[in-house]
Amino acid sequence: MIPLQALQLSFLRLLFLTFFLHILFHLLTTHLHLFLYFFVCAFFSLLYYYHTRPHKVFLLNYSCYKPPPHRKCSYQIGESFLLKNVHLVQESIDFMRNIYLKSGLGDETYGPPFIFEEDKMPTLKSANQEAQEGIFSSIDDLLAKTLIDPQSIDIVIVTCGSFSPSPSLSSLIVNHYELRSDVKTYNLSGMGCSSGVISIDFAARVLRGSQKVQNALVVITESITLNWYNGDNRSMLVTNCIFRVGCAAAIISNNPNLFQDAKMELVHSLRTHHGADDSAYKAAFQEEDDKGITGVSLTKDLIRVAGMNLRQHIKILAPRVLPMTQLANYAYSMIMTILSQGKSKPVVPDFTKAFDHICIHTGGKAVIDQVGRVLNLSDEVTEPAKMCLNRFGNTSSSLVFYELAYFEAKGRVKKGDKMWMIAFGTGFKVGSLVWKWIQDSKQDSDNPWNDCINNYPLKIW
Repeated sequence: MIPLQALQLSFLRLLFLTFFLHILFHLLTTHLHLFLYFFVCAFFSLLYYYHTRPHKVFLLNYSCYKPPPHRKCSYQIGESFLLKNVHLVQESIDFMRNIYLKSGLGDETYGPPFIFEEDKMPTLKSANQEAQEGIFSSIDDLLAKTLIDPQSIDIVIVTCGSFSPSPSLSSLIVNHYELRSDVKTYNLSGMGCSSGVISIDFAARVLRGSQKVQNALVVITESITLNWYNGDNRSMLVTNCIFRVGCAAAIISNNPNLFQDAKMELVHSLRTHHGADDSAYKAAFQEEDDKGITGVSLTKDLIRVAGMNLRQHIKILAPRVLPMTQLANYAYSMIMTILSQGKSKPVVPDFTKAFDHICIHTGGKAVIDQVGRVLNLSDEVTEPAKMCLNRFGNTSSSLVFYELAYFEAKGRVKKGDKMWMIAFGTGFKVGSLVWKWIQDSKQDSDNPWNDCINNYPLKIW
């Protein structure tokens, strides 16, 4: 038997349709000119909307650079390099050894070329070598599997936090791949680990604002050679212990003809900047130590700043992505917090109800743990970030793409799944990307996890 409620709903729909057809017939028979006027207006309005609406923006594909095996920076190699560094006192060596052993990094990460050279000096030549190896390798692999002609690239965006040679890295790419003379190029710097997310957001905004069908090549890299710190300031020595070589390249497009071949559609992005607060601004800061040696200081306040600004970030993001049930629970807890004058605390929304997968910033063990605490994430959710840190270390701006590759290598992502990428950067910035998968994930031949994915996850935390 058909439920009474369903019959009532069907009757109401039939009644509404009858009323609508009656009005339409009345206009056609008595006010034909008025009907035609509204029809023409509606037609041109729809035509205008069709031609001016924002394009869909999607990730056609990406590639992560995997250095050759002889660049693996095991604990033994790292310690051997430190012991030969005459600039360091024993206390600094002991400090770095202790930091490394607690960092969550494994023996499979990759170091910059100069560490493996005979003189072991971080020169401009070796910095360029590090950058070029990663950039060219990742772009070559990307072009090969997307079959994109370099001449069809309209936009080049390169982000490299603290290495900005002249000519620029984007000019290097234009020269090497002989790109068109009217290609638009952009270089982002000084944004730290968040710049990978920010550069994708930037590419998406450019493409959505364009009335043309365009392809954007986004290259996300960092050169740690010239940022190797040779002094004895402990807050600056930490970067030597956790940062490793990495690079990623991606094709972002608004070409509807390529949509079905793409991996993911970008459905939302958010950037928040918290630099107005001094503690956030100086949490990670490039400066000279008391001996005039330049380095990046990671203060003890960094983890607190990351947690505090993540909370501010998700207050803006939550209403845009969470289901209504989670929003209602969150709003109720906020009201109770106000009524109780702070005695009760607002609940943390369950973001696993909005996202099937989360790529967490793999800045370090403490950062992953802090994000897990703030968002109440289980070990299962933070597992990919932990494994990525163990296998590749902190690759700075490209880290979320190595984590993305982990999800694909594990075959965990299906068509229609939503994925959240979140990263932090100097300044202090927080960036989010929300993706929807267009097709099931697949393990590409250049996936950096291909030779080791069966060994993960490890019980290392």
